[in-house]
Amino acid sequence: MAVKLTVNEETRELDIDPQMPLLWAIRDHLMLTGTKFGCGMALCGACTVHLDGQPIRSCVTPIAAVAGRRITTIEGLTGPAGKAVQDAWIALDVPQCGYCQSGQIMSAAGLLAHNAWPGDADIEAAMSGNICRCATYLRIRDAIHHAAATLAAQPARGG
Repeated sequence: MAVKLTVNEETRELDIDPQMPLLWAIRDHLMLTGTKFGCGMALCGACTVHLDGQPIRSCVTPIAAVAGRRITTIEGLTGPAGKAVQDAWIALDVPQCGYCQSGQIMSAAGLLAHNAWPGDADIEAAMSGNICRCATYLRIRDAIHHAAATLAAQPARGG
């Protein structure tokens, strides 16, 4: 069955089972491999992508649930929050092994897109579904604070 998806601002039509998890459509059919498989049960966050701007776990989300909606993967993460988070990750040398980092970045960018100045409790709540086997949690939290400060220092954009 053909399913239309908009991934990273590009509309694609895939002839796949509508019950296939979004993760496998992204990785195996669209060849966007930045989104990782971790647990397959939405417990680790490695598969995090944005659905209409909100972080979701793609390993348990069937294609049928996202048809016609806007999906963003790590490869398509743009905008001020996405750039600030990616820059902070580099500046603070967050990753160790790096496997979970695309999911961590997607969750952090989702947080900052909706909460410009999160406190530690906000960060812990937003990031609680993302596991880092290397335990870089303090660097992740510091990078989110750094990204928030970067965003706050940017001049307001008129529209």
